[in-house]
Amino acid sequence: MRVQQIQMVLAVLALSGAVQVQGGVQEVHNVYELSGQIAHKARFSTDVAEDKYTPPEEMDPQFWYDLANEEINKRLALPKVDTKMAKNVIMFLGDGMPLTTVTAARILKGQRQGKTGEESSLSFEKFPHTGLSRTYCSNAQVPDSACTATAYLCGVKTNIINIGVSAAVNFNNCTASQDPANRLTSIAEWAQNAGKATGIVTTTTLTHASPSGAYAKTANRMWECDTDVTSYGVDASSCIDMATQLVTQTPGKNFDIMFGGGMGKFLPKTIQDSHGKAGERSDGVNLLSKWQSQHKGGVLVSNRKQLLSVNVSAVGNIIGLFQSELMKFHIDADETYQPTLSELTEVTIKKLSQNENGYFAFIEGGLIDYGNHYTQAGYALDEALEFEKAIQLARDITDIEDTLIVVTADHGHAVSIAGYPGRGTDILGINQHDTDINGVQYSVLNYAAGPNQYLDENGQRIPLDGILGDVDSITPSYIPKDQGVHSGEDVGIWASGPQSYLFTGVMQQSTIPHLMAYASCIGNGQKFCDNST
Repeated sequence: MRVQQIQMVLAVLALSGAVQVQGGVQEVHNVYELSGQIAHKARFSTDVAEDKYTPPEEMDPQFWYDLANEEINKRLALPKVDTKMAKNVIMFLGDGMPLTTVTAARILKGQRQGKTGEESSLSFEKFPHTGLSRTYCSNAQVPDSACTATAYLCGVKTNIINIGVSAAVNFNNCTASQDPANRLTSIAEWAQNAGKATGIVTTTTLTHASPSGAYAKTANRMWECDTDVTSYGVDASSCIDMATQLVTQTPGKNFDIMFGGGMGKFLPKTIQDSHGKAGERSDGVNLLSKWQSQHKGGVLVSNRKQLLSVNVSAVGNIIGLFQSELMKFHIDADETYQPTLSELTEVTIKKLSQNENGYFAFIEGGLIDYGNHYTQAGYALDEALEFEKAIQLARDITDIEDTLIVVTADHGHAVSIAGYPGRGTDILGINQHDTDINGVQYSVLNYAAGPNQYLDENGQRIPLDGILGDVDSITPSYIPKDQGVHSGEDVGIWASGPQSYLFTGVMQQSTIPHLMAYASCIGNGQKFCDNST
């Protein structure tokens, strides 16, 4: 029964492109759904579904800069708890990591250690300062990873699907995205201008929405290579794709470290990549050869052995592309081939630490989001535990006196823990202490939307015995949909190190990079160095 049910669901999801298949993790983000073009009724204040409303004042980046200054000033009025500048800043981003996932991961961690689980803590939950981030975007009550990346890396809220451009830019409008008045700079660029080393790390692809917030400027998060640009009806010869931006433009071309998946976006279709798949580019350009010609001491690595063999003191810039597309879930990966997030983090810190002026690093646990999209909570929680291991390692090998670590999420997912299960109940299993009105027990974790409601032919819930519990089990949901969806509640912020006291209370997500810049005395805004005596 269980095998047949899972096979049926996986077949449906494979057809929709919303689940991982034999080749690895598959893309789940549909920009037409995100922009409102797949809908049955109009959005706020308009009869056209794709025209999500944006308050006019929010189209001006200055609106967000002014708001960030207000929030910074409120925090500067608090009692000063430290007097040190952050020489180094590491931002850890748990993609699609709501507080429910944090709690459930904490419980799973404890249960894997033979405890009841609820009493356990994740590494970053031990940080001294916590806050909440408001994740809505300029035209979206519930955001995606593109507009949120623009907020927490560029300090300005924008429209859903946009990266690195203001809310004056609409979906797929390349011309508007190229207008200098609409283009933003990121904290990575601010750090480079201050002479600091910079790096981006992700378990997705280097051209995925979250890491792209550090370097890209685009009206469509899916424009990862020229072939993608063309597929959306835009001239790729005049609209520069994100992989090209990363290799040829500031600040991407100056990154000391770039680790992730997505090798295919950098290679032409005529070339087979290091992982045995053809490249994706139609323009015939080999961006990796171009990158290597620009970085004479640079090194390209594509597997764990190569990564761990690099002598960071003897090489220049390092680019690591560890899969053709998205990296594999930690549980499914060949541990001898694909490095862990902790290993990527350690090499990154060792390399960036060589810069005497300090560094800024962006490190993303990107597949937490995919586990939640697939409504396979076991995958999401395991990725969250890999994420917390990397954070612990970073805190252990850096000096808390000069290195600020900020942990947050870009958005949540509509998953809940409910129903009064007793202490120690399997977080991935069935609530043995309650039933629905028909006397059928239900799962501890549930998604609002997803592919499997586990109903019989009469629309009644079936018993879940023998179905749940495995890490790859599909968690129940109540709204039929091909995949799980994002949620719009606030997400957590956890901070440790110099000026970490500033990351408390409730703040706009777009204030986060301004606070990091303040703490490390970079950028054009307020700086700790200006106020210290």
